[in-house]
Amino acid sequence: EMRADFIANASHELRTPLAALSGFIETLQGSARDDTAARLRFLPIMQAQATRMARLIDDLLSLSRIELNAHLRPDKQVDLVAIMRQVADSLQTLARDRGVEISVKAAADRLLVLGDRDELMRVFENLIENALKYAASGKRIDIALSIGEGSKSAREASVRVRDYGPGIAPEHLPRLTERFYRVDVTESRAQGGTGLGLALVKHILNRHGGRLTIESTAGQGATFTAHLPVAGPAENTNLPASTSG
Repeated sequence: EMRADFIANASHELRTPLAALSGFIETLQGSARDDTAARLRFLPIMQAQATRMARLIDDLLSLSRIELNAHLRPDKQVDLVAIMRQVADSLQTLARDRGVEISVKAAADRLLVLGDRDELMRVFENLIENALKYAASGKRIDIALSIGEGSKSAREASVRVRDYGPGIAPEHLPRLTERFYRVDVTESRAQGGTGLGLALVKHILNRHGGRLTIESTAGQGATFTAHLPVAGPAENTNLPASTSG
């Protein structure tokens, strides 16, 4: 039943932009064949719909690949501090366009975990992009990396992505990582969301032996925290907190 629901949802998500593309193509081939103004108006919309479909297909393939490798734990050491700073730097242009300041604070000069670098970059790209898309009204995103005690007294790395936007109503929190679940479908699609971003985050963290926690109060922003087991105390060097914006 879950598989059938997933296929039905994926088909629906693809059918919507495909229908829009087909409609515009038909119009441009027919009544607007020689209408330059219509062509200039329709082509950017068609491009956006094609991009949306490509993004959805990419997310579907990524989710399938992660699920196939779910039983294989990554065994290479990667530095979360370096990954997070690279992701934050790569999203500075989007942040500036939306008038948002991104602050990164790390309690160590490096924070090593056993992980797949590309997959972890995808995790933090999704979390920060979500904050930029849906909580830009808060004008600030705070990212904090730390080491603490997790379940069974094991040490774990935590990466907190805190926004100051409208927040999320409590009834939505348990379902945010479900595939295609959206708090606001219209807003998500307008922002180019596929409905799979947080599902990807959850599955990647599960593969790494980690987890995602979400805290939010309506009107006071939201905090998404990725928890990952550290590679080992000897490899992680704690230093005073440092900041970059």
